Amino acid sequence: MADSLPDRLSVNPKSQHYNEALLQRDIGIRFDGKDRKDVEEYCVSEGWIRVAVGKTVDRHGNPMTIMLRGKVEPYFRDEPK
Repeated sequence: MADSLPDRLSVNPKSQHYNEALLQRDIGIRFDGKDRKDVEEYCVSEGWIRVAVGKTVDRHGNPMTIMLRGKVEPYFRDEPK
């Protein structure tokens, strides 16, 4: 297993950026200097994260998300900061 995180990662199994092996580890996301626990997907190079909007869902039952732009820093929570 690699000790580096990819540029883009998603928690949705239908996404092409889903990686179950990486998600088994505890991954944290710092967004604009604050830890976020509600991130659905991130992209470091483009500088955005997707987060769920409350409990709203689309017609397929997937959570509605919004894209927030800023500095994205993924890290493994089990490693020293």
